[in-house]
Amino acid sequence: MSRIALTLAAIAMTAGATPALAKGCLKGAAIGGVAGHYVGKGHAVAGAVAGCWYGHHRAAKAAKAQRAQARAHR
Repeated sequence: MSRIALTLAAIAMTAGATPALAKGCLKGAAIGGVAGHYVGKGHAVAGAVAGCWYGHHRAAKAAKAQRAQARAHR
């Protein structure tokens, strides 16, 4: 369980340094870390990394769609 806490703390420090790049990462990492913890020993970190990537991917996709919609309504 302490590996999850350390991973989330590292991600939180990174997110504080680059908030624009980390959008969606913290939520995804938290969910991925918990899911990886329940999958098996040692998978929490891999789950957090994958969750961070997926959360950032979804946030970027949503921001792109929002920008496209804003351009269409001009």
